[in-house]
Amino acid sequence: MGNRGMEELIPLVNKLQDAFSSIGQSCHLDLPQIAVVGGQSAGKSSVLENFVGRDFLPRGSGIVTRRPLILQLIFSKTEYAEFLHCKSKKFTDFDEVRQEIEAETDRVTGSNKGISPVPINLRVYSPHVLNLTLIDLPGITKVPVGDQPQDIEYQIKDMILQFISRESSLILAVTPANMDLANSDALKMAKEVDPQGLRTIGVITKLDLMDEGTDARDVLENKLLPLRRGYIGVVNRSQKDIDGKKDIRAALAAERKFFLSHPAYRHMADRMGTPHLQKVLNQQLTNHIRESLPSLRSKLQSQLLSLEKEVEEYKNFRPDDPTRKTKALLQMVQQFAVDFEKRIEGSGDQVDTLELSGGARINRIFHERFPFELVKMEFDEKDLRREISYAIKNIHGVRQVLERYLIGHHRVSCCLPLKKLKGCLPVKMSGASYSVPLAMKNVSEMLQGNRMIIIVLTGLFTPDMAFETIVKKQIVKLKEPSLKCVDLVVSELAMVIKKCTEKLCSYPRLREETERIVTTHIREREGRTKDQILLLIDIELSYINTNHEDFIGFANAQQRSTQANKKRAIPNQVIRRGWLTINNISIMKGGSKEYWFILTAENLSWYKDEEEKEKKYMLPLDNLKIRDVEKGFMSNKHVFAIFNTEQRNVYKDLRQIELACDSHEDVDSWKASFLRAGVYPEKDQAENEDGAQENTFSMDPQLERQVETIRNLVDSYVAIINKSIRDLMPKTIMHLMINNVSMECVWGRWVGFGQSGFSCSDS
Repeated sequence: MGNRGMEELIPLVNKLQDAFSSIGQSCHLDLPQIAVVGGQSAGKSSVLENFVGRDFLPRGSGIVTRRPLILQLIFSKTEYAEFLHCKSKKFTDFDEVRQEIEAETDRVTGSNKGISPVPINLRVYSPHVLNLTLIDLPGITKVPVGDQPQDIEYQIKDMILQFISRESSLILAVTPANMDLANSDALKMAKEVDPQGLRTIGVITKLDLMDEGTDARDVLENKLLPLRRGYIGVVNRSQKDIDGKKDIRAALAAERKFFLSHPAYRHMADRMGTPHLQKVLNQQLTNHIRESLPSLRSKLQSQLLSLEKEVEEYKNFRPDDPTRKTKALLQMVQQFAVDFEKRIEGSGDQVDTLELSGGARINRIFHERFPFELVKMEFDEKDLRREISYAIKNIHGVRQVLERYLIGHHRVSCCLPLKKLKGCLPVKMSGASYSVPLAMKNVSEMLQGNRMIIIVLTGLFTPDMAFETIVKKQIVKLKEPSLKCVDLVVSELAMVIKKCTEKLCSYPRLREETERIVTTHIREREGRTKDQILLLIDIELSYINTNHEDFIGFANAQQRSTQANKKRAIPNQVIRRGWLTINNISIMKGGSKEYWFILTAENLSWYKDEEEKEKKYMLPLDNLKIRDVEKGFMSNKHVFAIFNTEQRNVYKDLRQIELACDSHEDVDSWKASFLRAGVYPEKDQAENEDGAQENTFSMDPQLERQVETIRNLVDSYVAIINKSIRDLMPKTIMHLMINNVSMECVWGRWVGFGQSGFSCSDS
């Protein structure tokens, strides 16, 4: 492409932008552009006016820019301006341009200082400009003024993020030099969406207002907070100059003189100032458009083919044909059913390469989210042992005192032969008779000939009833995560339905009714599914099968240690690899930063990139736990944290590392991976404190042995139940809720809707 072709790139994108704005949509294309971001009074307006050489932007206190202004600068021999909303009128008086911007802003937002994301398109032709397109966004504010809503700060930040989050946008971050760079709102927001600083261009204003003896040399030399595209310093007119109508050309000459005479900036004067900034932005935007053209062209061609295909479908359409309506209805309903099945089964012709969708998201719920919820509800070790201890003591009741007395002083004689012992053991002591509960598994250990020495302090034998009571209590806890799993699947199905009905957008009533019918049917099936799942859990509660082949049994439970239940995966086994962002690094050290993470059974390591050559750190998993972290108001990422339970620093001077993912599903997936490595979620602090207070009881050695035995039995049996539930849950949901969507009952409802719904405005 020749130089002339390069010069026409920006006007070409301008035409596309105007075309999309005029029809009120963007056609899902992210056009290359430069978004101007900065706080109030940072000097954004002055920078833009210096480009044009005219005063044309509204000024005043508070929020002045309340709608995005798409400013298209076009080199021309004549000087005038025109708006897209009144294209037939040419403005040669730039005071009228300012008045029109204010009037158009008030027309949409009102006069109460409200804001709106609907842009104003302004095109300026001038011999003093280079071809350039900028989007002037509202200044970042902290306090609402006048009738503004209380959340005006968040509204503005959300609007700004909508523009700067696009990969096709360059970010012009404007920061005054008399403000600490670490506190710059513009740079902070740019870091959120561009952590590597690849799309951000820094502009430092008000260099002439810095305190005597200070300068911004380190910033302008890109040493303090490095950006790939660097920083450029400018000197704007003061408020006194603006009020005195100082000519902008004279101000540009004064700016040039300032840089040439200042000892800190003299050596870089050729790379400073408004003219250089305009030249750099023109070059950067041109190169950015050139790099974006291949993908832009591909998207346009794809949308064109899609539109041509849709037009072809209507080529022979005859709206007056009565049979056409019924046939078209049946075809669209059938297509919906096919699309729904394809999205669930994963055999669709259009595969999403950007995120998980449809059946893949449901599969993630089944095999990652649901197991994670099961682990989250797993019992707390101290609470469980306390419950077992109380259960054992309560089952023995008043007999505990008698049995303690018997141990210390007497030998007990057995009155019956060993083979006849069932349930209770009759014993005689000092002329008195006692009926002692007997666990048959322990008889051979406890009897010596015809005599038995009672050596149990808190009861003769480990009571089976305590085991059954604790197991049933744990099984009941499965109800909550199981029902939550159904709710998550229902939410995903609702999203699938909305995606599948997008092809019906030409028929709003049919689309609305289709969504209503299928959603209602799913809600009905949801109730039956939940009933069935509760029935499954009740079935598990009805009979505790201690003869199950996977159950460890009493003998093994006594020998097994607690540590055996906490086995981790095979040492050095890699559980997961992937990108994560460390979210809580100081902004002075570069802010949040993305690394390539490797999680094994023993440690968590992160590297500079996926080549895994430059290791940044390796963190052992011992004593680590996971906690949730609230999403920041300026962040579009989802965050969780890992921390040390012994209050030690996890990484450098950080007590916890905040790890950020692009989606909530990614967070759940990483949490599930950490669970496989033995890193569990933390319990609520309040629960921990209560548990610590209640857990101050002491246990004698024999009671502790019994607690340990029942603890291992419970762990073994609950693992069997969890395995069964994890297998049956997906099957139950698929059979009763998902596979049933395409059954005849749904078709019958559609046919009932048929004529009345399709013969109205949709036809």
